[in-house]
Amino acid sequence: MLIFRKVLQTGVQTGLRFQSSGAAARAASAAKTSHGGISFELTDQQKEFQETARKFAREEILPVAGEYDKSGEYPVPLIRRAWELGLINSHIPEDCGGLGLSSFDACLITEELAYGCTGVQTAIEANSLGQMPVIIAGNDAQRKKYLGRMVEEPLMCAYCVTEPGAGSDVAGIKTRAVKKGDEYIVNGQKMWITNGGKANWYFLLTRTDPDPKCSASKAFTGFIVEADTPGIQLGRKEMNMGQRCSDTRGITFEDVRIPKENVLIGEGAGFKIAMGAFDKTRPPVAAGATGLAQRALDEATKYALERKTFGRFIAEHQAVSFMLAEMAMKVELARLAYQRAAWEVDDGRRNTYYASIAKAYAGDIANQVASDAVQIFGGNGFNSEYPVEKLMRDAKIYQIYEGTAQIQRLIISREHLGKYKQ
Repeated sequence: MLIFRKVLQTGVQTGLRFQSSGAAARAASAAKTSHGGISFELTDQQKEFQETARKFAREEILPVAGEYDKSGEYPVPLIRRAWELGLINSHIPEDCGGLGLSSFDACLITEELAYGCTGVQTAIEANSLGQMPVIIAGNDAQRKKYLGRMVEEPLMCAYCVTEPGAGSDVAGIKTRAVKKGDEYIVNGQKMWITNGGKANWYFLLTRTDPDPKCSASKAFTGFIVEADTPGIQLGRKEMNMGQRCSDTRGITFEDVRIPKENVLIGEGAGFKIAMGAFDKTRPPVAAGATGLAQRALDEATKYALERKTFGRFIAEHQAVSFMLAEMAMKVELARLAYQRAAWEVDDGRRNTYYASIAKAYAGDIANQVASDAVQIFGGNGFNSEYPVEKLMRDAKIYQIYEGTAQIQRLIISREHLGKYKQ
């Protein structure tokens, strides 16, 4: 492990000055600025995080991203390198040996990694999603056992919730866990599990109350499951439209025995834990989508300043310059959206509303900006020898995973209308 990783463990709780949490942080912020407590200046620590992630993404990820896209191979060397640099597992608390970064800090890193390749970024971010239920709901023994080992070596974990017939409709989960003595026996099938074939352990959501009328808030239980437990069968790695180096597959559980000490909080608490994790992980997903959009904007801009038509660079044609302007507006607003959502987390507030806004908007603009980049490249954009074709394929999943664009709008509408019904 590099010395830099140890250096990062000092003073990692800082955020943007206006994103810092706690009364002391807010007082310090007010003393440093005369702009109502708001400052967009990054701290020196954050600049170091950002620069390290940017250098790694552009010098080590970006040059090999195309090859990983073609082969679909899991990027083990890149993940190991990210772990060495302290760019993975950023959410793990300090009492478990981790860096304990703020949500805002983690998002800065995620945006830069996504710029290089969102397939690599998704593999890394899925680790955070798998860890989050343990971070927010695990007891001391569970946290130190399962989070601690990920600090000691570059291990992966996975979030096992989605099923073949239950994606956005989490209440439709059919995987069952039945208690027998000091164990639970699990049977069922999960699908589209990122890091499914590479994980050391899983967060698993199952139904423990067989009554179909039981509310979702009481019917499900969350477990930590060792990936090598007998009865776990891995499906084939799926070859997806984009983000192809990410490992996504189905997982079947046949009479899998889980000790009762691996239950998170207790029976019936699983649904709240699973949904609570999303509030913490949707801002980084939005940051990843923003990173892709920024890459698409950069590629399109550089091309527009090199390609000539009718004797002029195409960037000098108003039709193209206005497209670039629209793309730039969307990228900047997506960045502000994920930063606000991350700030809410770091300030200790429930951020469901802002997390869904950030995830929905950033996912949409990643697709729009990538599509516009292909348009600016013209025929070359449709060709796999140019980078924007991959960006357009990679972008689509941001409107699907961790809650579809439609589910985000459902959440936003409920949160918005709830303010008026109180």
